[in-house]
Amino acid sequence: MGIQEPYPLDVEAVRADFPILERKVGGDVTVPGEGEGDTTPLVYLDNAATSHTPEQVVGAIADYYRSYNSNVHRGIHQLSQEASTAYEHAHDRVAEFVGAEGREEVVFTKNTTEAENLVAYAWGLNELGPEDNVVLTEMEHHASLVTWQQIGKKTGADVRFVRVDDDGRLDMDHARELVDDDTAMANVVHVSNTLGTVNPVAEFADLVHDHDGLIFVDGAQSVPHMPVDVQAIDADFFAFSGHKMCGPTGIGVLYGKQHLLEEMQPYLYGGEMIRKVTFEDSEWEDLPWKFEAGTPVIAQGIALHAAIDYLEDLGMENVHAHEQLLAEYAYDELTAYDDVDIYGPPGDDRAGLVAFNVDGVHAHDLSSILNDHGVAVRAGDHCTQPLHDKLGVPASARASFYIYNTREEIDELVEAVDDARQLFA
Repeated sequence: MGIQEPYPLDVEAVRADFPILERKVGGDVTVPGEGEGDTTPLVYLDNAATSHTPEQVVGAIADYYRSYNSNVHRGIHQLSQEASTAYEHAHDRVAEFVGAEGREEVVFTKNTTEAENLVAYAWGLNELGPEDNVVLTEMEHHASLVTWQQIGKKTGADVRFVRVDDDGRLDMDHARELVDDDTAMANVVHVSNTLGTVNPVAEFADLVHDHDGLIFVDGAQSVPHMPVDVQAIDADFFAFSGHKMCGPTGIGVLYGKQHLLEEMQPYLYGGEMIRKVTFEDSEWEDLPWKFEAGTPVIAQGIALHAAIDYLEDLGMENVHAHEQLLAEYAYDELTAYDDVDIYGPPGDDRAGLVAFNVDGVHAHDLSSILNDHGVAVRAGDHCTQPLHDKLGVPASARASFYIYNTREEIDELVEAVDDARQLFA
């Protein structure tokens, strides 16, 4: 394989922060984490679905529950004050991380999907009508596609889809045909979770803004893997999830320009998001709490702060370079087989994932064989069923990489794929 470029990260030091990577798999699952007969080293390549969590983040969660577990914004006592301060600082940290102007523009949700729905229902139901259109792309995740599809049915707004070309890229000429003065909202995925395509979202934002529309960028597969600046993109709304970026499950982020969030009505009602309540009416709390009804995701928010600290200590440029190196290596190794089909752009022009199929092998069967080798990948339509229909396949296998993955693990993947080829030959 010749001389190989050094890793941009100290991978061994990173891997030491993730004890789960020392697991053996392959046995019968009886008790979670204790499969009977586990003998095969784990090769975890399902990071686009969820990443693992380093000890530093686990420690932040444990410290909250052990030291100052309390509800926020509701108590005068010390524990509540400490929890409130940590929770508010988490909003500040997220704002800094993605280039927002302040915590007022950062709403914590439970995931990217909820962030999509928050805007669709709090803004879309009130602003859209039969004279409007919403522009999506053919590579959208169901979280975006289904949400705006159903809002279109409720409001009468026309929902349009920008074509994906044969190389797995957006047809921007087609986008310029679809976006017009009646375009109220465009929703564009920053990085495709199936194709690995990095979309020109800033260019798309300029196009939409030229027609006085708004743009929502799905950053679930970009924020964990590359530097992101929402103001440089000029996104009106932007969303991502903590569990894909070394954080816990159960927390997502909605960024919104402050003036838009101020104009929107709440999506959920209850405690925490109110300033004053009478029997006749209610007044809402200031941003961002106006959109965080009920007891919020306190531990998760604090842990997300720790996850951001962890990633920034590594350097997001280094994270991105490491994943690109692995994606290019995987692409080159898999394309050596003429019966392996890879979807999306070439290896040097994609994010850190590779979705593929082996001729004559269903993706689920392929994933099962890889699992026998200890290799964990995703198999299915990856919540992009219409895109798979366009590709002419019911499903694909997807290997997705992160900060702790290595070339040697990709070699294990390729060897397992070759075994599947031989088995079904």
